[in-house]
Amino acid sequence: MKQKLKKGMKYVILLVIVAIVGVLSYVSFALPDVGEPEILKIELTPERIERGKYLANSVNNCMDCHSTRDWTKFAGPVIEGTFGKGGEEFNQEFGLPGRFFAKNITPFALKDWSDGEILRAISSGVNKDGKALFPLMPHPSYGKMDREDLYSIIAYVRTLEPIENVVPESEPDFPMNFIINTIPQPAQFSKRPDPGNAVAYGAYIFNAADCSGCHTQKDQGNPIPGLELAGGYKFNMPGGGAVHSANITPDQETGIGSWTEEAFVNRFKTYADSTYKPADVKQGEFNTVMPWGMFATMKTEDLKAIYAYLRTVKPVKNKVTKFIAEQKTAE
Repeated sequence: MKQKLKKGMKYVILLVIVAIVGVLSYVSFALPDVGEPEILKIELTPERIERGKYLANSVNNCMDCHSTRDWTKFAGPVIEGTFGKGGEEFNQEFGLPGRFFAKNITPFALKDWSDGEILRAISSGVNKDGKALFPLMPHPSYGKMDREDLYSIIAYVRTLEPIENVVPESEPDFPMNFIINTIPQPAQFSKRPDPGNAVAYGAYIFNAADCSGCHTQKDQGNPIPGLELAGGYKFNMPGGGAVHSANITPDQETGIGSWTEEAFVNRFKTYADSTYKPADVKQGEFNTVMPWGMFATMKTEDLKAIYAYLRTVKPVKNKVTKFIAEQKTAE
């Protein structure tokens, strides 16, 4: 009887091992599965390039991550001459499951990419070689945008100054090296709403800017239910200490419920003043990952639309401690 039980257990263990190997093989070799890149040629019209420049620099903020930021100054402004060159590292120190590098998106790196391949990468998270991209670039959000807006971004990056910079391959930790293949999904493109519908248009711009990505706390990469847009997402700062994103729900006490439209817009436009210069920040002092200098160039109408949308979301009471200085250990 004991021998039969032992033999049965061996079969069960073997079946479990075979099943695990089968699942890992499927995830590794069959995924991601978002389809082949479209065959398309985007015309580089002045209108598209201008629209793409606006989106890439003021809304989607592609240039924020794909350039080099100066963390010795408030809000880490982009260093001149680094637009699109990539190479910024986002790793375990930022609470991420691996080492991820922002790609070079200048024509130096994209010259061999077709427009369809770039569109697939932006909207579905799969690169030219069919490999999954970690959603540090929020491709799940970008995949919900209007095709024409994405075409405009592609047209704009085609016009960037080529910068010779070879970026290392990203290295996701285990088990993210398997999980990452399950994240890309086929794009679900939408139509950009009429700006006359402030709430719908604001929701669209809000998604394009991926505001929820930073203003919602997450557990192992998944938004924590009940804390949507309530802030508290932790960012370990390059200069030391940790900053937490703000509660942007319309809660009166802990969010922006008491803010007027004018106060909301001015919070951004303060950094668009021609006399504004980012203050120097010493190591360990308060700083923020919020790219105020870029968002400040968003159109006032778009900021007003975002405000209108935020007035419709569920208020969540969640008091956020903005900054925690690095704690020095006693010797």
